[in-house]
Amino acid sequence: MSSRHLLAASVALVLSCASAQATGPFELSYIGQQIVPTGTLYAGTTVGGLSSIDYNPATGRYLSISDDRSALNPARFYELSLDLNQFSRSATPGMAGVSFSGVTTIQPIGGGTFATNTVDPESLRLDAARGKIYWSNEGQRSAAGFQNPTVREMNLDGSYSRTFAVPDYYNPSGSVSGLSAGDKGVYNNLAFENMTLSSDRNTLYVATENALAQDSLPSSVSNGSRSRILSFDVASGAAGAEYVYEVEPVAFAPSPAGSFATNGLTDFIAVGDRQFITIERSFSTGAGTNGIPATGNTIRIFYADARGATDVAGVESITSVSGLTTVSKTLLLNLSSLKNDDGSTLSLDNIEGITFGPSHNGKQTLILASDNNFSGTQFTQFIALEIAPVPEAGTWAMLLAGLGLLGVVRRR
Repeated sequence: MSSRHLLAASVALVLSCASAQATGPFELSYIGQQIVPTGTLYAGTTVGGLSSIDYNPATGRYLSISDDRSALNPARFYELSLDLNQFSRSATPGMAGVSFSGVTTIQPIGGGTFATNTVDPESLRLDAARGKIYWSNEGQRSAAGFQNPTVREMNLDGSYSRTFAVPDYYNPSGSVSGLSAGDKGVYNNLAFENMTLSSDRNTLYVATENALAQDSLPSSVSNGSRSRILSFDVASGAAGAEYVYEVEPVAFAPSPAGSFATNGLTDFIAVGDRQFITIERSFSTGAGTNGIPATGNTIRIFYADARGATDVAGVESITSVSGLTTVSKTLLLNLSSLKNDDGSTLSLDNIEGITFGPSHNGKQTLILASDNNFSGTQFTQFIALEIAPVPEAGTWAMLLAGLGLLGVVRRR
């Protein structure tokens, strides 16, 4: 069994030991952060828009895709290292623990580079055993034109390998807003923001950030949104089971009223059979007023279980499904509760990436990454969290065994 498979199996063991609990199966604690300033350059490219992150235990390095639509530089992904010993619980942690070691151009079919505004890379996962990288293009639904969301496979050098079969009902049609009668497909900028591989690496999952237009409204202060989790068989590329995931309403009303506000499922990672850790990022205009966090962002991490959810594969609109059971969710952590060592609240950017990291002090870690939107008022942020079990009586031995196995995997 490879170290990556062993890691996934160990995480699944930890979750299965405690999955019957009313609270989350584990707790997350804050190790520290690093911040890369907007405008940082690497190998002639502008570092930013980091919309996903994935750890490679074999190299100890990470891959992270940029959502640059080939506007500043060609569509690309980065390889980087994170030294967790230099992460700190400080409002000004610096970036000494972050080092970039490579940048790879993502190529379209036929090679070359994507033309400006013809692609929107959002998520990435490495399949080291197969020597492949899976990635998603969010597509577009705007006055500038409609583009279908895609899920593709590329070689490690960024060259095109194949395309997965996304069902037609994800393709945008109808009005630009997606709010008119008869509209179908993804909403603009609320499509395939997420991707993960199953623990056995045989199933690829992607998820929409919010609902399809025919399924429900986008998230707002007054309502949540019904995202879809879509699976693919890695071997064949065929679409498989689909599940409905209930995204929470926007955390805070924007200020002034009617200003931009959103909440979405921005990334997830598999931790067992149809079980995931998910990130929801809520943003409200009016940062620092009416309880809105200083950056406008509220980041919440959930444990999500799709094992009892209705399979809606092939269903064009879930409004036609009676007795629909959605993915169950348990809140693990609201990152707004985290404090730096000086007592200041952790300032959060636009977190859109999650991965398991290496062992730290003998415990498993989660690493989060933010998309700074190439904005001078934002920053590229890496946050490290430590995982600790929440045991019931009689489950200590199995929980500790599972977490200990994670440490062994990381050392290997």
